[in-house]
Amino acid sequence: MASMDSVTESSLDSVGDGIDSLNAAWSFGGNTPKNFDSHVSKSVPKYHDGHDIILSLSDFFINKNSVVYELGSSTGALTRKMAKRHSQGAKFVGIDIEEAMTQQANILLAEQAANKNVTFLTDDILNFPYEKSDFIVAYYTVQFIPPRVRQQLFDRIYQSLNWGGAFVLFEKVRGPDARFQDIISSLYVDYKVEQGYAAHEILAKSRSLKGVLEPFSTLGNQEMLNRAGFVDVMTIFKHICFEGFFSIK
Repeated sequence: MASMDSVTESSLDSVGDGIDSLNAAWSFGGNTPKNFDSHVSKSVPKYHDGHDIILSLSDFFINKNSVVYELGSSTGALTRKMAKRHSQGAKFVGIDIEEAMTQQANILLAEQAANKNVTFLTDDILNFPYEKSDFIVAYYTVQFIPPRVRQQLFDRIYQSLNWGGAFVLFEKVRGPDARFQDIISSLYVDYKVEQGYAAHEILAKSRSLKGVLEPFSTLGNQEMLNRAGFVDVMTIFKHICFEGFFSIK
């Protein structure tokens, strides 16, 4: 398949908010980082409300000696918020596999010079050498990890956490059966229309995510957490096909 750089502009489809993509080739690189925050806040219902929930939860787990990870940190918005909230000594690390995202995160970080306890790195969260940590967040990230290695990631997260540490996972989820899936998919399309996206943009985004975004059901996510070792797991957020899971080691 040709790279995004070698594809003519006319063959790209707009998914809205100044972002273009190809069929089955959604990417967080290219022109996505500069427009990502605007796009995701419109595409994911209550996106910033989820941030607020995570910030409130973090008070119970982050102290001045803590190591905190955000997996798939994109432009670093959530990591910067956590670091601002817990500015006394804790270490915050945002990891993203896309160099363009890391660059954008560091540009935005430089504008907030007070956040000296934050590092943004380009790396693979499946292979990163994690330190012992107290709080790990994956905010709509794991759904983009190939299913064949997803359990491996959950296992590594569990191993990284200190006893009593927390893992917060927000994901798009599938319905428990075909009828539920049809209904929630329809509701999500209605939501995107209400956000101002045109029909061709909604279709282009759906086509671009084929084979890239692979959601599991609520039960599927819970079972992966259980297999990794998490016993204490609860849902802390649910809106149509978007769910937040809160796990304590």
